[in-house]
Amino acid sequence: MRNGFLRVAACAPHVKVADVDYNISRIIEKLDGLVKQKTELAVFPEMSLTGYTCADLFHNFMLIDAAAAALARLVDYSREVRVIDFVVGLPVRVDGAMYNCAALVQQGEVSLVAKSYIPNYNEFYERRWWRPLPFPTEREVMVGDVKCRLTNCNIFRSHGAQIGIEICEDLWVPIPPSCRLAMAGAQVILNLSASDDLIGKYDYLKKLISQQSARCLCAYAYAGAGWGESSTDLVFDGKAVIAENGSIIASNRRWEPDDNTVVADIDIQAIDRDRMHTSTFADCAVNEAVGISVADSHISHHASGYDWSDDDKLLRHIDPHPFVPSDPAVMDERCDEILNLSL
Repeated sequence: MRNGFLRVAACAPHVKVADVDYNISRIIEKLDGLVKQKTELAVFPEMSLTGYTCADLFHNFMLIDAAAAALARLVDYSREVRVIDFVVGLPVRVDGAMYNCAALVQQGEVSLVAKSYIPNYNEFYERRWWRPLPFPTEREVMVGDVKCRLTNCNIFRSHGAQIGIEICEDLWVPIPPSCRLAMAGAQVILNLSASDDLIGKYDYLKKLISQQSARCLCAYAYAGAGWGESSTDLVFDGKAVIAENGSIIASNRRWEPDDNTVVADIDIQAIDRDRMHTSTFADCAVNEAVGISVADSHISHHASGYDWSDDDKLLRHIDPHPFVPSDPAVMDERCDEILNLSL
């Protein structure tokens, strides 16, 4: 973190369904590019190691083992690079059951967060492959040769910030896990998603993301399934969106195979200030943060591994006129509102 800003990326790289070697090569390629941009935290889509539309192949041991081997490769990568924390999606088998998991990889350590809510309506059939993880759960598991912490009740530290993770459908339920995570102190929420596209759904989703970041007084980074995922009757556009305190501060252009990553500097200090100022936030946290804790780790998460200089520009727009809308239509509406308020 530099001067209170955390550099975060949401990525939707190209995938080939069930081709784990190809998918991990694209993820590592993307990570290498993000390191050059001095990115500190990155989120990739749901099932990004395997592809989301593998269907019954999620019960195939060859695919499960390939994903575990890919995770081991990413652990080795993180030990070598050490400056960027990142989250990828993969299938995980525990005690004979399958879980849809996000893997947070940090300097050789792995924490798994299982998807809380498994959709089985409309075009979704996820209950056929996955089961939800009972809340609260925190235990040690092995994914291939990698020792991991499996949890759904932890927030994590990254470069001086506190991070929460949820997966796709978790955002769409009446009380998303991110609500409890934010109440327990998470300043940044990462969402690994594979939400397909329907007419009008994108606008609704962006409102959902921005409203959740507003309600939780947090930053929200969302990575949707990318180019090449559409191997079924579902369509995916590779969405990458970052919101902060109710405003979308970065989003990519849809349907562009090469425009699948956004990077932005999150103002962690502004989030903390807003939470202090909004006194009811702490009141709500007393009731809603039950069962959530900060995960223990031996890694130092406070100092950035990058050498920052004055040439490193801030990756976000700072409006020089924050109280004057730049859009003429919004300006007219604002002026009309001011005039009516003064009557």
